[in-house]
Amino acid sequence: MDRGFFISLQAVRRQLAAMPSDLYLLRLIHHQTRRPFPTETLWTGFQLCCGAMIRFLRIRNREGFDVYIRPYAENRNAGYILVDLDLAAPSMIGVMRADGHEPCVVVQTSAGRLQAWVRVSPAPLEAALATAIGKDLAHRYGADLASTDWCHLGRLAGFTNRKPTRLRPNGYAPWVKLVHALAQRATNGHALIEAAQRRLAPSIATPLPMPSVAGESARSEPDQRHDTAVSSTEQTLTPLTPPAAAAIYQRFLERLRILPRFPQPDWSIADLWIAKELLRCRIPAAQVHTILRLGSPGFPRRHCQPDHYLARTLRRAAIELDDTRFSPRPARPVSNSVQA
Repeated sequence: MDRGFFISLQAVRRQLAAMPSDLYLLRLIHHQTRRPFPTETLWTGFQLCCGAMIRFLRIRNREGFDVYIRPYAENRNAGYILVDLDLAAPSMIGVMRADGHEPCVVVQTSAGRLQAWVRVSPAPLEAALATAIGKDLAHRYGADLASTDWCHLGRLAGFTNRKPTRLRPNGYAPWVKLVHALAQRATNGHALIEAAQRRLAPSIATPLPMPSVAGESARSEPDQRHDTAVSSTEQTLTPLTPPAAAAIYQRFLERLRILPRFPQPDWSIADLWIAKELLRCRIPAAQVHTILRLGSPGFPRRHCQPDHYLARTLRRAAIELDDTRFSPRPARPVSNSVQA
């Protein structure tokens, strides 16, 4: 019997059972070159726990690849926050439990170094919100502030830590051990979410009043109703400068990873995606309208009626957002051959 194989299998099964998810993002990074192994990144828990997969991971691990994982929810956080306690005392786990921030998984990555996964929500969280919660927990418990982004990967138990700086005195790589595994949500997870939402609320500035355009009287009745609603809302809002709008647009452009995936995007589709994400974050339609108008690159580009275009984009984003709540759709490709 291969005792090491069964130890790895049991550790993986216990860790994934304590942090259930439909899909997991798996990444193998070589400790010397820092290059990922060219393999599929998305797996179900069942696939990761099968014998063939465990053997594959053990072989890659012996070849020098570290094994990382996180629950996957597309461009959002799956509700799990990683707290990297590399620099904190091990007693911090007890402090976290006492504060109602109980980890569902605690992994020892090497002697005296822990990683904790805290499930704060049963539903996916927006990237900015999850990052804010991660920073909050890191500040509270002296964790690594460089490991607080919403999509940060944690180590998968049952394999070795291949970092040269983590080698044991005998020269062997330390095992990544599962210290605690229990499927649970943090008692005060909702309070963490609410606190982060309050901190993020002022970060989106409010928009400038919409200028009037020629030919306004010729608009269709739905467009007139939309613009009236936007104008009435904006009367109570303070201005948003073009640089601020561009910064917000750029932040969401990076969040959706549009440019790395599509170097020459169709900006009309990019506008639609970003509008949908802003609406998903409960940003008022009037603010989304202004962010697109002032922040979208080269706007109004080829649009002869920019306000009509923005109104159509917002309506379509709202419709697609409602649809995805009931029947999620695959992401649409962004290319110059696709027209808005």
